[in-house]
Amino acid sequence: MAGTWQPLSHQPNFNASTMLLLTDGRVMCQDAGTANWRLLTPDGTGSYVNGTWSNVAPMHHTRLYYASAVLKDGRVFVSGGEYSDGAQSETTTGEIYDPRTDTWTEISAPAGWTEIGDAPCTVLPDGRVLVGQINGTKTAIYDPVTNQWTAAASKGDRSSEETWVLLGDNTVVTAQCTAHPGAEKYLISNNQWVSAGTLPVDLIEASSIEIGAGVTLPNGHAFVAGATPHTAIYTPPANPAQPGTWTAGPNIPNDNKGQTCGSKDAPGCLMPNGNVLFVVGPVDGISGDYLKPTYFYEFDGTNLIRVNDPPNASGVPYEGRMMLLPTGQVLFAAGSPQIHVYTPSGSPNNGWRPTITNAPGQVHSGLSYTLFGTQLNGLSQACGYGDDAGCATNYPLVRLRNTTNGKVYYCRTFDHSTMAIATGNSIQSTSFAVPGGIPEGTYDLVVVANGIPSASVSISVMSLKIPFPWAAVWQWLIGSLTDGPLWAIGPNGPIPVDPMGTKVTAQVRAARKQMLQSIRVLQKIGAQGIQQRLKISQKLPRSFDLEAGEGPVVASSVKSRQRKKRSQKDKSNSAKKSKPYDASKRK
Repeated sequence: MAGTWQPLSHQPNFNASTMLLLTDGRVMCQDAGTANWRLLTPDGTGSYVNGTWSNVAPMHHTRLYYASAVLKDGRVFVSGGEYSDGAQSETTTGEIYDPRTDTWTEISAPAGWTEIGDAPCTVLPDGRVLVGQINGTKTAIYDPVTNQWTAAASKGDRSSEETWVLLGDNTVVTAQCTAHPGAEKYLISNNQWVSAGTLPVDLIEASSIEIGAGVTLPNGHAFVAGATPHTAIYTPPANPAQPGTWTAGPNIPNDNKGQTCGSKDAPGCLMPNGNVLFVVGPVDGISGDYLKPTYFYEFDGTNLIRVNDPPNASGVPYEGRMMLLPTGQVLFAAGSPQIHVYTPSGSPNNGWRPTITNAPGQVHSGLSYTLFGTQLNGLSQACGYGDDAGCATNYPLVRLRNTTNGKVYYCRTFDHSTMAIATGNSIQSTSFAVPGGIPEGTYDLVVVANGIPSASVSISVMSLKIPFPWAAVWQWLIGSLTDGPLWAIGPNGPIPVDPMGTKVTAQVRAARKQMLQSIRVLQKIGAQGIQQRLKISQKLPRSFDLEAGEGPVVASSVKSRQRKKRSQKDKSNSAKKSKPYDASKRK
């Protein structure tokens, strides 16, 4: 049975596009083509349908179609952009967002690279990020810990338009777009790209070299939707270095007008019930044609099931974005001021759930703890897109529900022991920070991976004696060490001043007052800085899809030349792709 759609109660007042699930349960959503993002926060019952929006500090650059991911430490990675700062740039700029400080920090590009653009990427099990070169065979790995890029092995063809799928055997498989119908995969442990065989059906629209989303299924196989009417399923081999096997999946039916349909550069999502929700649209084999509307299907492991379309599905499929929520629901945005929520039918197999093997029985608000368990990262990266909207959700979230009033709170998770999938019975861990100010009481704690919750464990939450505003930092952090709110600095750290007499106490009080005043000044400056960044971001040129005729009015001859230029590049690549991938030539 198909699921149901419903709109957000508070629809965005911007053109909702790429979405990323933060490890504290909030959803970041980009205002399409701008530097601006918004945050969707669930309400007190954990409902995203009734969630509310708030601002996020803007990026340093506007971006449209780029690599993106949530990192092992909870920060957000963005790199490249087919369009950036108002131009078709294939930019190499990148940034890291830290939700704790609401700040973006620019990062360098891989050495020697002149383009990243709308390249594919995936977070590797150790937390590093593998990124492809849009118009070349080079790949590179970004290490968030050292903030450094290193060269990775070269591919058999260029990365353009590919969808990369992380598998449970610690490889990354992809159907090659410029060398279709071939496939290859990255052996992470060997830093090597090898052949993954040949597909029995062609998923690539030859003129545009586009493809649809790919995701790993609960059984460890990978499902890939084509920009043609075909789908395919990859079965990993026992030895990861071997090619594995591909079988044809069900064909995508024609629409009710008799038009051929395919998933041309579009999203897909593995839901908790094991089905893949994905979108298709009419395709005609012409490179620059991206046709309306968008149709929704579920793949149940055997068949394609046509499901209802939400009201915001009247546009082209490539504008669509999906995000799997901790509730098991799926957000769908399509570059407009509308987001709709899909609630799937059914429930997950109990064997797919994460389990908690060890967790603290008592925690304090504002402090961090570690829990242990199995399958904390789920069985799949779950959310996929052709190439330029990475939004995987294979990391643990920690959710608390008050057993008295049912209020729901998410703890920020970080420093997960792995970013791998399908980790089986191996014990993994994550750290979690209990929100400050959470009421005391008894709570049910669950770990959620890809929308699937574990069985709950009971936990007691205790409040610190004081909250954690800046004005209380001394007593919270250092006062607890000195057994009092007033302290001086000794040779080995803070020391209490209570026994030192009224004169010393008065001096310390005066110093504390000055420090508080200075912090308030810094807070005021910080608030002014955020407002200034927001004003600057509004003046940055929006990144439009110029080839699709979006943005400011452009002379038809100019648009024609743009399409011709892209078409010629595609034809050139098409000539190269006919050569089969020869693994013996890979060093």
